[in-house]
Amino acid sequence: MTKSLAAPTPDADTSWLVCPGCSEMLYRKRFTRAHQVCPECGLHSPLTAPQRIDLLLDADSVEVLDFSLPDSDPLGFTDTKPYTERLREARSRTGLDEAIVCARGRIEGNPVIVAAMDFRFMGGSLGSAVGEAVTRACETALYERTPLLLVTASGGARMQEGVISLMQMAKTSAALGQLDEAGILTVSLITDPTFGGVAASFATLPDVIIAEPGSRLGFAGRRVIEQTIRQQLPESFQTAEFLQRHGVIDMIRPRDELRPTLARLLSVASRRPDDAAPVRHAPATVLVRDPGRLPETDAWESVRAARRLGRPTTADYIAALLEDFSELRGDRMSADCPALLAGIGRLEGTPVAVIGTQKGHTAEELAASNYGMPNPAGYRKAARVMRLAGKLGLPVISLVDTAGAYPGIEAEENAQASAIAENLRLMASLPVPVISVITGEGGSGGALALAVADRVLMSSNAVYSVISAEGCASILWKDPAAAPEAANALRVNARELLRLGVVDGVVTEPEGGADVDHVRAAEALRDALVGCLAELAPLDQMNLVTRRHARFRQFGALDEIPVPAEAASTDTDDEKENVR
Repeated sequence: MTKSLAAPTPDADTSWLVCPGCSEMLYRKRFTRAHQVCPECGLHSPLTAPQRIDLLLDADSVEVLDFSLPDSDPLGFTDTKPYTERLREARSRTGLDEAIVCARGRIEGNPVIVAAMDFRFMGGSLGSAVGEAVTRACETALYERTPLLLVTASGGARMQEGVISLMQMAKTSAALGQLDEAGILTVSLITDPTFGGVAASFATLPDVIIAEPGSRLGFAGRRVIEQTIRQQLPESFQTAEFLQRHGVIDMIRPRDELRPTLARLLSVASRRPDDAAPVRHAPATVLVRDPGRLPETDAWESVRAARRLGRPTTADYIAALLEDFSELRGDRMSADCPALLAGIGRLEGTPVAVIGTQKGHTAEELAASNYGMPNPAGYRKAARVMRLAGKLGLPVISLVDTAGAYPGIEAEENAQASAIAENLRLMASLPVPVISVITGEGGSGGALALAVADRVLMSSNAVYSVISAEGCASILWKDPAAAPEAANALRVNARELLRLGVVDGVVTEPEGGADVDHVRAAEALRDALVGCLAELAPLDQMNLVTRRHARFRQFGALDEIPVPAEAASTDTDDEKENVR
């Protein structure tokens, strides 16, 4: 059933208004055209649920979902007035049946189910009707296999419905869990404010969490915390910016960027290839699989080449190779690690997930990215994006250039070893193709935590080792100056690692190294990745995981470990020649 989205408009006795954020006088029509964002200070004023839907959905696509929810007053509650009277007043004031509006529609052509909350209706509180509407929106998305967008604005659970309102947290969370099992993308748009039972259930469970600037999100409100534990809180406490630094929110987007941001996410998550993407043909020599075709090089020279500051970083490769990329941030626990980038986008039109360590080209960039050494939050962020890739059926590409995992006190306090171990186990059984590329340094377990893959590649000037040459020299030679000798003994360069079967192919770099020509280096990497994806695409989940387990099972085995027949049957002739 389609209903009108017309919402009551506030009385406007004047053409001007005062911004509550900066106290500037604003021209009302300009303010309205800017979707109620102050052009002076950027304050995002609240929108109604109908205004949200009008803002986000394509105008000709909106169909309001009328779930015809009955009134609920399970306690017969009365404070200064009966609950039923409060409901009547809220309906009269807002023109809405409840504190939420659900709709079916499209965002730049991408189908989506939207459930948008309205703070005007009893503070957007979570009662039975709101919980039921969110649950039915989830069930509609499940039935239609359509992504779900939840727009939140709430003070928390509705006290007038007592413990029944509390049960809505469990009900809505279970409904989102069904969408996870079905592989359907869920996105949350946090608006100001989002607190209590909504924050602790369907607002923070979706795959991607976006927030408007300055939006507040938390379980307990600032005043409650200060009064309860007498703790002085920072000025930015519980704002979107504060929470992004602490790993809770993926991205902050101003109102005019929400539609294109959501459209990119929905498009990539659809798993549909982009037919408009240009078709390029990879040169046959881009990926070297025969160690005999690689020149013999001094391992220490390879170490030095791998560490050059001019080499392309993960951010450089993402910018050169991916379209429609959306960076996802945070481990949803405590922090966002700057040494690890992650997100989803398209490679030559194919939806993929990308994770990679990030260094930098200058001293300032290196310091800002923790010198490319991920902390536990970085590995957990990578794991979160890999799980999302597994859920959505997206191939995973990981780019590795790190001296190793960060070894500081904070890392140990936050279980660095466990974070690495969890990634090793997760990657071994991901149900999607995984390609890892050592693009510079591949240092110890910190690198391996991103390199348990169906195809492990490395750039021709990259290195991969159990320990740094300097570390090995210090321990075994008792002299850091013996690093060149240690590097050669460890056989860290591409030719030796290909011979040992640790890597499956070597991506040739431009003459002089990848740092000399970023464009050609990116083209070579792109062609190698596209070729490997084409090889892995025909494999189903069982064969992918079986072959991946067999690949790593062979290392150190006394006898050759055969690849299961059902998996080996899909190998190309070229691959069979290289199976160890």
